Amino acid sequence: MEPPQLSLLALLVGLLLGGGIVGLVVGALRARDRSLAQTAVDLPEGVEAMLGAMDDPAFVCDMSSTVLALSSTAGVFGLVAGEVIASDELRRVARAARDTGASVSENLRLRRGAAPAEPRLVAVRATPISPRLVLLVLRDITERERVEEMRRDFVANTSHELKTPVGAVSLLAEAIESAAEDPEQVRYFSSRLQAEVTRLAGLVNRILSLSRLQASDELRDVRDVSIDEVVTSAVEAYAIAADSAQVTVVRGGTKGLWVRGEPQILTEALGNLVANAIAYSPGGSKVGVGVKLDGTVVEIAVTDRGIGIPEADQHRVFERFYRADQARSRRTGGTGLGLSIVKHAVQRHGGEVRLWSRPDRGSTFTIRLPMSEAPDLEQPRPKSGRKGRKAAAARPAPMNGDTV
Repeated sequence: MEPPQLSLLALLVGLLLGGGIVGLVVGALRARDRSLAQTAVDLPEGVEAMLGAMDDPAFVCDMSSTVLALSSTAGVFGLVAGEVIASDELRRVARAARDTGASVSENLRLRRGAAPAEPRLVAVRATPISPRLVLLVLRDITERERVEEMRRDFVANTSHELKTPVGAVSLLAEAIESAAEDPEQVRYFSSRLQAEVTRLAGLVNRILSLSRLQASDELRDVRDVSIDEVVTSAVEAYAIAADSAQVTVVRGGTKGLWVRGEPQILTEALGNLVANAIAYSPGGSKVGVGVKLDGTVVEIAVTDRGIGIPEADQHRVFERFYRADQARSRRTGGTGLGLSIVKHAVQRHGGEVRLWSRPDRGSTFTIRLPMSEAPDLEQPRPKSGRKGRKAAAARPAPMNGDTV
């Protein structure tokens, strides 16, 4: 073979060998990169900044369930950077996301803080961000679930409570028809029918009031409200009930205080407390309605000397349809909605309701509302008709020890 041909052959062989070697090197480098990617635990760029900007608890963990980075709010669930996830359930969700390579979502019961704390319902979403790392985002949905449960209970309880008077009305109507030839029986059943209709109307009105308080975002007719006027209206509305129960309502305290709000809603709220105090007080006892100023807060306290409320039940008395004494509520026609209306009405006015009670010693419910300055009653208020009402309110009813 001639020298030029040998040189060309050698060049080709060299190129082939060189290309093979380069291919082997490139393949090795790519394999190394894949291996490093699979075993790397370094956080991708921007992950820590993202976690720092999140309001929800969130964290990144590796294959050993060690927390590598977390948001500022994640600590409430006992998560600590550099430590293994304490929750078996969270570790399971993270592992499932890593194994499947896809996002996994579950609702878990997790504790916040120390062990005695109430478990919280948490929506957990785990998303792989690398072969070894998983991002978990936690959202506390306890309150949302609680509101939904309350809504379901409200519908169920309302249906149950309405069935009783509706069924009674139906039965009494049949009884009247059957006793058509007996005037005395007709009168008896008619009076019973009227009582059930009144009870049904009261229940429907209270359900509507509570629904409006919970559904509305704003009060409709906000104005300056005289507390003297609210107390007078609430007490006078139940004067007949107090006489029938042989209970004396005693009024006292500071006069001339004002708040901002809807007079009708505040009067109904206070009236519910007065009605409850009368219903649960023994004959011959007194119910007190006192008003005082605590800093910038107006306090209206309604005190009775009735059966009281056990401490274990005090946190439930503001629930819909809850009755501390079922038998007494049936006798008095109570709906179990009065205190719930009080709570929502006062909260809507930016206030709160406090309860003190001891069994066999009585109860005190205190409405606390932000005070407002007394309006200038001398200046005319065109187009509202409020001047006349304010002038009347400027003549407060006696409050010092008066009885109704």
